[in-house]
Amino acid sequence: MATDLRPSRNGPQQPTAQAPPAGRRSLRTRLTRLDVKASPYAFISPFYIVFAIFGAFPLVYTLWVSLHDWELASGTRKWVGLDNYKYLWSDADFWHATVNTVGIFVLSTVPQLLIALFVANALNRRMRLPTLFRIGMVAPLVTSTAAVAIVFTQMFDHDWGMINWAIGLVGIDPVNWTSSRGWSWVAIATMVDWRWTGYNALIYLAAMQAIPKDLYEAASIDGASRIRQFWQITVPMLRPTIIFTTIIATIGGLQLFTEPVLFSVGTPNKMDGGPLHQFQTLTMYMYDNAFGHDRYGYGATIAWALFLMIILFSLINFLFVRRTGGTK
Repeated sequence: MATDLRPSRNGPQQPTAQAPPAGRRSLRTRLTRLDVKASPYAFISPFYIVFAIFGAFPLVYTLWVSLHDWELASGTRKWVGLDNYKYLWSDADFWHATVNTVGIFVLSTVPQLLIALFVANALNRRMRLPTLFRIGMVAPLVTSTAAVAIVFTQMFDHDWGMINWAIGLVGIDPVNWTSSRGWSWVAIATMVDWRWTGYNALIYLAAMQAIPKDLYEAASIDGASRIRQFWQITVPMLRPTIIFTTIIATIGGLQLFTEPVLFSVGTPNKMDGGPLHQFQTLTMYMYDNAFGHDRYGYGATIAWALFLMIILFSLINFLFVRRTGGTK
């Protein structure tokens, strides 16, 4: 019997791969779907795990402590419910520290962000040695806070300070910066502004460089001046960045601690914020109650009050910037 050895019109026949069994195919499909759905959560889980251990748990534990008469030295653990919060509401020293905190926060945050915005706009223009000037803006940030506070404390000294010497040249009497409530706020706010203005300026600069140059070119063709371009193009395009820096500055400003503590060098108790508590902040008052007077439960109450205050001020600033910017 003859065998047909001619090749097929469709070419040589290839062995057909057999499909995997239905059970194996179903398992592989499930694993693929699980990988697609679970991988994003696995990648971001380290942050939430660390936050739960070092953020959420201490926050909840502090709330639990605030409901007790808690003393570290004697070991007292007495449940008092909301008594600490009731006492906080009528505590004149707490409200005094709150006014100090808000006052220093306003004097430091508003000029800080405005100056940073104008400095960033200047650095965004063509200039010689731009990298040198941008690195110089970071220098205050990498400087030790203790060193900054010591230098500024000497500058604001009543008898030998450079600030009083400078204002004396124009006939102004020396100012006792540490004894006056308002002037002490100005001195501490100056330290904060000097330290953090460059940091915010670099953030604004990075956002400015992402703005399309075509917008400025079109505005120049239409005859818009640089000032108008700044207010009509730059500032609206920086609105999300401004909201971010405002919230970050609010959190840091209401937690101010190192600068006022080091500014009170020479006083018997640094946590008092001066002899009349004229620049005692909430964090200083919290520390003084918890560790100075062994009222750990009441210190935790102040901490929670500060936490709620930060949330409130952050929301107010967010809504204010968003409303003034005209965003929806």
